[in-house]
Amino acid sequence: MNDHSVTRRARRAHRDRPPRAGRPSARRHDREIIALALPAFGALVAEPLFLMADSAIVGHLGTPQLAGLGVAAALLQTGVNIFVFLAYATTAAVARRVGADDLPAAIRQGMDGIWLALLLGAAVIAVVLPTAPALIGLFGASDTATPYAVTYLRISSLGIPAMLVVLAATGVLRGLQDTRTPLYVAIGGFAANGVLNVALVYGLGLGIAGSAWGTVIAQCAMAAVYLVVVVRGARRHGASLRPDAAGIRACAQAGAPLLIRTLSLRAVLMIATAVAARLGDASIAAHQVTLTLWSLLAFALDAIAIAGQAIIGRYLGAGDAEGARAACRRMVEWGIASGVVLGALVALARPLFMPLFTSDDAVIAQLTTVLLVVAVTQPVAGVVFVLDGVLMGAGDGPYLAWAMLATLAVFAPVALLVPALGGGLTALWWTVAGLMMTVRMITLWLRARSGRWVVTGAVRA
Repeated sequence: MNDHSVTRRARRAHRDRPPRAGRPSARRHDREIIALALPAFGALVAEPLFLMADSAIVGHLGTPQLAGLGVAAALLQTGVNIFVFLAYATTAAVARRVGADDLPAAIRQGMDGIWLALLLGAAVIAVVLPTAPALIGLFGASDTATPYAVTYLRISSLGIPAMLVVLAATGVLRGLQDTRTPLYVAIGGFAANGVLNVALVYGLGLGIAGSAWGTVIAQCAMAAVYLVVVVRGARRHGASLRPDAAGIRACAQAGAPLLIRTLSLRAVLMIATAVAARLGDASIAAHQVTLTLWSLLAFALDAIAIAGQAIIGRYLGAGDAEGARAACRRMVEWGIASGVVLGALVALARPLFMPLFTSDDAVIAQLTTVLLVVAVTQPVAGVVFVLDGVLMGAGDGPYLAWAMLATLAVFAPVALLVPALGGGLTALWWTVAGLMMTVRMITLWLRARSGRWVVTGAVRA
């Protein structure tokens, strides 16, 4: 996919948007959602698929290695995903500019996000490398799992700048209504990651270190491809490639509420991992497999949310408030239906899924019940991820920040009481997939119903 096709897609999206006075049909929204969500799904699942491949390969090295990967992966994901605003805020801002038919300004905002990604990535490496043992120790990992966790975390952290560039560049393309290019890059990255992991872990006998190096190399290659596409687009539209201090600061300020929202969400997942680690190696190993699957399902549902960010931003940028509301309603229906389907697949595929990651009977016994919890809560998750994306597309970051802080305040004490009350991994996951997601659904539904998120214009006032 070259910059010519990206530009054509953005212009076509602007040209084909429904008239402001009209009410778009459900069928038209379905076409828009499918056109953006299907390719977005492939790109979104790249990161959890990377971790699933790592888990499958490392899991057969032994339970301590898989447990170490579980702790390190949680920290690594946190180091990257707290900056997911690089993608989400950029998508919304660029989509509004597309709706207002101002492509040069849209791409310039994207370039500011990429420079910010590089700066943040360098800062994260500077923190993680010297503090890796202490960070792993905070999770209470066992003595057998800790060395593997430290090794994986230190090596994988070297790929964080590339991961953040991927986030920022993906946001630019999504805002331009292009989710196909990220799909192609994700497919190539996942294939490279799998081949490299097998070759380095087993072929060269590097063990868990080989898995980490394979992921780093694949992520750097993905970032390089994205940079080629975005830089060519910037040159075509006359957008400067030089870092602009004012633009970078504005990008950071716009993303600050989403950073708070994401930090709160990551705190939920870190608390859950810390509690699981204290339940024993079998529990943390089963938790890692469950969390990896849950993340995959979340990204699958978030594909609709990504379509929502691009569509909602474009409608609001074009001044079409009714189109934005209608799109929101339709995407919620898609979220519920998708959650039901995914939940059924998880429940039915458990016997086939579990042996891919471990042959340990103790781990499989825990997975059998925990995965049922994940399955029955997927319809709730569908609503949560869709509404989250709609409000991001509207630029409603401050509300999302406060809502997630409230969710964390409810979740944390309940999760921390699980071991004290004699609960196991199943009880812990009822607090994650049940309690936490239900609280999120309530807060997001109240905001969506209020209509206060509907603010039109090329820039949200």
